[in-house]
Amino acid sequence: MSRRKMFLRMITASLLRRRSRMLVALLSIAIGAAILSGLVTIYYDVPRQMQAQFRSYGANVLLVPSEGAEMTLEGAGKALEGIPADQLLGRTPYRYVNVQMVRNQQTFVAAGTDFEQVKTTSPYFTVEGEYPSGIRQILVGKSVADTLGLKVGSVAELSYRPAASGSETGAAEIKPGDTLAGSAEGFGQGPVYVTLTLDDEMKIAEITVDVSSQTEEFGGQCGEEFFTRRFLGKSLPLQEGEIDAVSGATVTSEALVSAVNSARPTENVTAVTGNTLNLRVTGILETGGKEEGYIFMSLEDLGVLTGENGRLDVMELSVSAGAEELAGYVDALNGSGSGVAARLVKRITNSETAVLGKLQSLVFLVTAVVLLLTMICVSTTMMAVVTERRKEIGLRKALGASDGSIRTEFLGEGMFLGMLGGLLGAVLGFGFAQIISVNVFGGSITLQPLLVPVTMIVSMAISALSCLLPIRNAVAIDPALVLKGE
Repeated sequence: MSRRKMFLRMITASLLRRRSRMLVALLSIAIGAAILSGLVTIYYDVPRQMQAQFRSYGANVLLVPSEGAEMTLEGAGKALEGIPADQLLGRTPYRYVNVQMVRNQQTFVAAGTDFEQVKTTSPYFTVEGEYPSGIRQILVGKSVADTLGLKVGSVAELSYRPAASGSETGAAEIKPGDTLAGSAEGFGQGPVYVTLTLDDEMKIAEITVDVSSQTEEFGGQCGEEFFTRRFLGKSLPLQEGEIDAVSGATVTSEALVSAVNSARPTENVTAVTGNTLNLRVTGILETGGKEEGYIFMSLEDLGVLTGENGRLDVMELSVSAGAEELAGYVDALNGSGSGVAARLVKRITNSETAVLGKLQSLVFLVTAVVLLLTMICVSTTMMAVVTERRKEIGLRKALGASDGSIRTEFLGEGMFLGMLGGLLGAVLGFGFAQIISVNVFGGSITLQPLLVPVTMIVSMAISALSCLLPIRNAVAIDPALVLKGE
């Protein structure tokens, strides 16, 4: 029989003769290994799980137009090609414009977006009814719905008229006989519009006003002839107090004066035209935030309403990545020269980093404490074994057994227990981690095959360390005293 086989037989025979004590040691090692394996699995899986959880709090990166540039849907899409598809969980475009509710002439903010992407980047949205799924459908914020008395199934008639914008060179471009157009913000933030014609002396010869966004009782009077004729024969710009305001409609009157003073030749003015759409309310949005004051519609419907397609004000991104990796993506986007600027949503990314750091520190601390307790338990068990085998050890030493052979035997027993306990613990640890993941994070984890041999090696090392003091006591036994029965 070879020395290796003899050694293994001695170890297994010794373990079997003391089954109860060795079973306690084995279970201690297995429990320690299970917690080690489970917590290490969680340690490496926590970032992925927590990132998924934090995505429910909203987007963590924003794209906005870079200074002096215009962001388009196509341009933003090209800029995002550098982010791996499996990490880019959602990208929600938004464009914001002011629209008027035709029925009562109130002005609200309309947000054009992609509702399928909204569900990904803003999962905290609570919708009574359902998200729009087709054209001519809108999602209305709760405060807007309460103000207008809208319910799911209601039809809202919305109109849009862009503000007039002229060239920056101003009055120097205005010539006798020009037709000018201008706009200003009136009562309730509703826009008022003017179109006027100058005579040869640069005085107002004709004027037409649109105050349909103002209150009918007061602001509407500013559109009547008795008020508009006050502008005729006046030179530009109008001076403060030159036009008497309509009683009860001071804000609208002053807005029309501002519109006249800001008017520019029509060839240099964005067309003051617009569209009106009837849209059906499919859902009422509750968030507890500013979104409740918005009207959400598809980008396609907003394009029809405004006559402009593709332009964006912001794009919200939900990216599954750590803080350092996110910062790298933001730097790459800012340096891409694609006309977009990227910003981190710091309240999300900072919270995510802080929580992950604390969770991982807790896992490390618990693992260290459990391994220490395992060492104490195994060491105590092996000390008891040495005490039981005191006579045997003394007799072997009296017959010529060396200290090295005794050390090797006890160390072999401990490492054999460590190997078995580590294997059993690795299996139990995966089950332990799976239970925690499902119950805490609501998702399963993946098995890390490399963790099995690592757990076995660590368990064997812990067992070997636990045997050092018992081995020292075993080697210190004096055979003469043992044989004398002392």
